[in-house]
Amino acid sequence: MKLNYKRTFFIGLAFLSISAFWQMYDNIIPLILQNTFGLTDSVIGGIMAIDNVLAVFLLPIIGSLSDKVDTRLGKRTPFVVGGTIAAVILMMLMPLADATEQIGLFIVALALTLIAMAMYRSPAVALMPDLTPKPLRSSANAVINLMGAVGGVYTLILIQFLVGEGERPSYLPIFLGVAAMMLVAIVVLLITIKEKSLAAQIAEEYPEEAEKEEKAAQEKAGLTKDVKRSLGFILVSIFLWFTAYNAVTTAFSRYATTVWKMEGGGYASCLMVATVAAIISYIPIGIVASKIGRKKTILAGLVMMFISYSAVFFFPTYHVAANFFFALIGVGWASVGVNSLPMVVEMSKNSDIGKYTGLYYTFSMTAQIFTPIVSGALLQYISYNTLFPYAMFFTACAFLTMSMVKHGDSKPEQKKRLLENFDVED
Repeated sequence: MKLNYKRTFFIGLAFLSISAFWQMYDNIIPLILQNTFGLTDSVIGGIMAIDNVLAVFLLPIIGSLSDKVDTRLGKRTPFVVGGTIAAVILMMLMPLADATEQIGLFIVALALTLIAMAMYRSPAVALMPDLTPKPLRSSANAVINLMGAVGGVYTLILIQFLVGEGERPSYLPIFLGVAAMMLVAIVVLLITIKEKSLAAQIAEEYPEEAEKEEKAAQEKAGLTKDVKRSLGFILVSIFLWFTAYNAVTTAFSRYATTVWKMEGGGYASCLMVATVAAIISYIPIGIVASKIGRKKTILAGLVMMFISYSAVFFFPTYHVAANFFFALIGVGWASVGVNSLPMVVEMSKNSDIGKYTGLYYTFSMTAQIFTPIVSGALLQYISYNTLFPYAMFFTACAFLTMSMVKHGDSKPEQKKRLLENFDVED
């Protein structure tokens, strides 16, 4: 059983377009709200949290809905195409509102764009497990994560070269660049990925997987008690490790300037090291997980992150050695991210992959609503030195809950010859 990397690359175009948008959203929208409309940090923070709140409610619903539809284009593709087109049209209203200083138009356009993005996020992510046999999903998810990173880097490059000087530069070139890439990505996806025919082809290529799914679909009782228990533990684990990691990524700039006394944008180098390390490690981690299992890979990643958070906490000021531990954080986070979604959908049937994808995002997004508030309160009312112990605590909790997961791990059959494990289909 071999992963078709070329096909997975084209499937990943949907996630690439999503990541490009969110990179723009995180970097540009707060600047517009602050510099054009003069909103305070607290109000901006509330507005920027809307996407997570919408995601908690909409992603499971849309994911479940995409499980039930059956169109000429397939189950997921109509949502991906429709959501992308709607998002591109609506997002172009935001630079118009920025230029004309119409805050009402901006807020309405922003809210509708976020709804459009939520309409296809779960279906876009569910497309990968739909078109990938279960034992290969960690490797496939590594490719998907890599594609997402490429989308984020694309937007960062646009921002670096197309944003002009001054307090209120025009962001229209950035919106146009991201919108164009989103449209191109979806057009290529439509041309290369024929969802319905590919699903039938994969069922023929891997009949043993199809038989397992058919048998599971006939079990009216649904998940067994043990599987439900494992599902509950991994969903709690997802909440816990996102609580830890998101606290660090959202507060590190303030930590670096307050505790380490770093000036300017020097702190970004640490985060960049972590990002680059994650990008480099995605594909190798997928291969490692196929050898030792997803659960062990996740637990190893959590150990790496716990050790790194602990080490960084003991740096009284910035030292270049800290970059080693940030690289370790990136590798640890990649180990967790590559394998967690495949473990969740491993417990599903093909008929409800969208629902389980939505559940994954419900718990990860809930953590990203919860942790800025709780960790922010600790930073404000106790000390900035609480940041890394906070991350250590929730990472340790995630390790404990993850160790209780007994289902969702899948490894392909071992090949007779070692080199066969690295075969790639054309």
